[in-house]
Amino acid sequence: MTLLAGPCVIESEENIFKIAKSLEIYQNDPSIDFYFKSSFDKANRTSLDSFRGLGLEEGLRILEKVKKDFGYKVVTDVHESHQVKQVAEVVDMLQIPAFLCRQTDLLVACAMTDKEVNIKKGQFINPPDMRYSVAKVLKTRGCDEVSYEASKKHGVFLCERGSSFGYGNIVVDMRSLVIMREFAPTIFDATHSVQAPGALGGKTGGDRTMVPYLAKAAAAVGVDGFFFETHFDPSIALSDGPNMIKLDELDTLIKRIKRIREI
Repeated sequence: MTLLAGPCVIESEENIFKIAKSLEIYQNDPSIDFYFKSSFDKANRTSLDSFRGLGLEEGLRILEKVKKDFGYKVVTDVHESHQVKQVAEVVDMLQIPAFLCRQTDLLVACAMTDKEVNIKKGQFINPPDMRYSVAKVLKTRGCDEVSYEASKKHGVFLCERGSSFGYGNIVVDMRSLVIMREFAPTIFDATHSVQAPGALGGKTGGDRTMVPYLAKAAAAVGVDGFFFETHFDPSIALSDGPNMIKLDELDTLIKRIKRIREI
């Protein structure tokens, strides 16, 4: 099972290392392929005044230190094609944010590296149309076939985080997991799937109590992995706090997901 987990954004080196330390259990679990996730920049915040992160240089320095000290594989978002080469020197997986999943130059720039690419489905995209985003990466890597097997071979993932129509809520259609797995190994993003965009007056709200239910449902449908943003105290997190699962609750949920997958 692939697992991407970590805080939404790099708030400080101290917080990152506190969270990273708590996730060592997954690095040491032979049944889990673990990636530490955090963003050096959140370029799609609702408000101009919202905290975005520590920036490219400082963020990569911290992620590189996490990788060195803990031995983790690392994944982070890239928002612009000119960032890709520098970010790829540090991370193991490049993540395409949902709002940018059709951005051709960004997808091609990621495809031209030797890193895995995780494409988050846009909240506005019909699930079958994600095959075209996958194709942009695969064709750049010399593969004309768009299939689960081809994407697995070339390190391309899709990530579901629900659909929204601009009315302040995100809804997950579990059929999308089945549809997208025709094109690529699929990760379920359980924490962003409970967002309520703009619900806090210029900030994104959400309901983390729904995360376990959606995650267990996705495990029952069948996915290749999970994405959880997590924090020791989501109430003080500087980004996506209402959606993040508490570190001390994550392990219970992972154990339940693994039992469902075993069944």
